[in-house]
Amino acid sequence: MSISIPNGSLHLVGLSYSKIFPQVHQELAYWKKRAAEIPDEELKRQALSSIQTKTFHCEGGSVYAILARKRWKEAVRFIVAYQTISDYLDNLCDRSTSLDPVDFSFLHQSMTDALTPGHVIKNYYKYRIEQEDNGYLVELVTTCQKTLSHIDRYEEIQPFLQKLASLYIDLQVHKHVKKEERVPRLKNWFQNYSSSWPDLSWYEFSACAGSTLGIFALVSYGLDGRASSQLAEKIFESYFPYMQGLHILLDYYIDQQEDEEEGDLNFCSYYPDELVMEKRFLYFIKETEERLRSLPDRRFHRLVAKGLVGMYLADKKVKQIKHANRMIPKLLNEAGLKAKFFYVNTKLYHKVRPVMSLLNYTPVSGQITKSP
Repeated sequence: MSISIPNGSLHLVGLSYSKIFPQVHQELAYWKKRAAEIPDEELKRQALSSIQTKTFHCEGGSVYAILARKRWKEAVRFIVAYQTISDYLDNLCDRSTSLDPVDFSFLHQSMTDALTPGHVIKNYYKYRIEQEDNGYLVELVTTCQKTLSHIDRYEEIQPFLQKLASLYIDLQVHKHVKKEERVPRLKNWFQNYSSSWPDLSWYEFSACAGSTLGIFALVSYGLDGRASSQLAEKIFESYFPYMQGLHILLDYYIDQQEDEEEGDLNFCSYYPDELVMEKRFLYFIKETEERLRSLPDRRFHRLVAKGLVGMYLADKKVKQIKHANRMIPKLLNEAGLKAKFFYVNTKLYHKVRPVMSLLNYTPVSGQITKSP
């Protein structure tokens, strides 16, 4: 059944809760089952953890499946599988047993292969101790490949998908090596791009590379039969760097306390002070708004951008952040009334969701029905 692309906040929220999120949870239930079957204890632990703690990544990314209209379920399948690869590998690089950039690079070839239907599958664990995952990562890759193989004129959008994926992979490799090597590597990497984006700092550019939103938008348009090099170029230029940068900077913003406690790299910590950070966040909101104007379905894209601002700023972790009470109203005012709507809606969702989870209930088709 086809779904329509929403122009308003209520329509977007309604579609997300009634159709998109239940489908996401259905897909994740399968991958959680597969992760539980992994024989290697370390790989199993990281696979299960990535699903349990990062479900909201798949929920948020899968909103783009709406752009696929009648093929939205296929889009959700791809988005959940690809985002699960991303989250799983992030755990393996961030929380596991290796600091080897060669290992990280080879692991992330799975994300390149996932965007290349028919590409030869590799042993992505070649350079690490843990090896046996019972085909978990390979199945995630082939699930993505199968979905993409059904996109007409896929070859027109693939170069832009690979470009976005390449930026993401480079970031993941550089940011997870030994602590003393991370910043020098990221600064050196940025030198290759600084002339193209002179208004960005090295840490802002790194944040822009860390989002998968452009990939999800492009694949969903492709599934809807709108794959073209012209649209792909528009998506790339509209999403990179500012929309993707806004996404990841907000993500790092709410994780500041957690990352400090864990000793993890956080790009927000490199701003000279809170006032500079606030000014730059406002700049990213403005640039995102401006660059999305040229896209088809621009109201949808702008809704998602405003949703990002509202949803991230409504996160419970914001309470731990110094000066958040001063910065949040300014960001919400800049993003507008729709961002404030998503802010309030997300606050409510956080209150209701634990109760629903406790009762084992899931929202389906606008009603509350008991999960099987």
